[in-house]
Amino acid sequence: MRHASRPRHPRSVPGALAISVALLATACASPTRPTPAAPAQPPASVAVLAPSSSPFPTAVPTLPPQPPVAWSDCGDGFQCGIVDVPRDYADPTGPSVRLSLVRLPATDPAHRIGSLVVNPGGPGESGIDFVRQGAAAIFPPGILARFDIVGFDPRGVGASTPIRCVTNLDHFIPEDATADTPAELANLLDGAKAFAQQCGQRNASLLPYLSTEDVARDLDQIRAALGDATLTYLGFSYGTLIGEDYASLFPTHVRALALDGVVDPSLGEATFREDQAVAFEGALDRFLADCAAHPGCAFYSGGRPGPAFDALMRQIDRHPVPTPRLTGRESVGPTQAWEAITQSLYTQAAWPVLAEALAQARAGDGSLLLLLGDPLRGRNPDGSYSNLVDAYYAVTCLDWPAPRDPVAYSAMATRFTAVAPRVGRLLAFNDVECAYWPTPPERVPAPITAPGAPPIVLVGSTGDPATPYGWARDVARQLTSSVLVTRVGEGHTGYLVSACVRDAVDAYLLDRTVPPAGLRCTS
Repeated sequence: MRHASRPRHPRSVPGALAISVALLATACASPTRPTPAAPAQPPASVAVLAPSSSPFPTAVPTLPPQPPVAWSDCGDGFQCGIVDVPRDYADPTGPSVRLSLVRLPATDPAHRIGSLVVNPGGPGESGIDFVRQGAAAIFPPGILARFDIVGFDPRGVGASTPIRCVTNLDHFIPEDATADTPAELANLLDGAKAFAQQCGQRNASLLPYLSTEDVARDLDQIRAALGDATLTYLGFSYGTLIGEDYASLFPTHVRALALDGVVDPSLGEATFREDQAVAFEGALDRFLADCAAHPGCAFYSGGRPGPAFDALMRQIDRHPVPTPRLTGRESVGPTQAWEAITQSLYTQAAWPVLAEALAQARAGDGSLLLLLGDPLRGRNPDGSYSNLVDAYYAVTCLDWPAPRDPVAYSAMATRFTAVAPRVGRLLAFNDVECAYWPTPPERVPAPITAPGAPPIVLVGSTGDPATPYGWARDVARQLTSSVLVTRVGEGHTGYLVSACVRDAVDAYLLDRTVPPAGLRCTS
């Protein structure tokens, strides 16, 4: 099983980088104004009908009022709470799902605007971990003063009624996720089928209720439980799809919606992955060109790192590289190598470490390369796994109608390779588990319009490998009211790496000041 190149939250790579730098050091030592009043809160007990242009035309039954969150101290200045929501919004009196939340209270309560709800992406990333580990560092003092920063684990993820398909992925990974021989394809399909079957057997009662539409409805229940008249939300990567669905379902409940690393909801699965293949191919090409231009690059290879990269990947395909500095860990085969490579392309700050990892692998030590790919699988330093991968497939296979015939993925691999020779096959097989998924897809890809919503701010990065810049441009055209902020630069999402993006988004979140049309950020 492999799962490279999905949209991810933007702090995953820096986390990997910190671990990798530590290993690298060992290796080198040895050879932050008041805002206008918000609209009145819609009564919590009134059912909200989706607008006729929405991809969600079905109304849900009237829901009872959501009680306020009962917060409790959970250390380091954070408060934790829970919100219970219907498992099935078509049957609100049936079983419930328990959502876990965390908040960092506003430092200036006298001038508090409300809650800023954030989602880091995935699907499968923990919003609780994102807030606890990074909120104080991510957000400037002005945001921290005026907002409670609220993170939540979406249903099925982390601490929110999580699903679990397999406990340990160390021995549940295909030899080669690009499946370029009949034996490798058989191995890949066997693993995908077994994973899907185990997910169905272990999570039968919850698996049909994990779609992004369900999460968007949960988000409105969270808004009501927080006591906010309208929602202020910042979503990264897959979190933008949650925000898009929310705007379609609840356009009059939006105060401010900022979406960074935009997912285009109108794309079918094949086009979605082909666009990613082209974007990752471009990012890999630029990484190799940058290395070729700098003799100090660890993988400089006489100014020809491209051919050296291809030779190394062929070598790894034939003979996995041992990991002598990682006791008890597997060797690095093609799947692990591609996980490290795609993970490292999410931020330009990881390029030097990737170059060092490739150089070490060429010298016979894949330890650093293996570590670089761990966050993409949700593998923790102690060897345990989060349920990121389990939740990723559960949501993806509901949200993106994918071929049910495994043969179709091989056909996609041939087509993708023509436009992305190095990474095309990897992306073509990215969702092959969905061919065997026990629950049929629910979402029908469609443009988002969200009539009645206030202006929505979109952020797209020109060198984004996971959510290509073209998606942000297309969604900006689809939405009835939006403004696109363009970050010129490498990597996935812009808020965390660009002061210009951060200033524009913060002004919008605080005062609902819409950025000027055509804003381009180069820093």
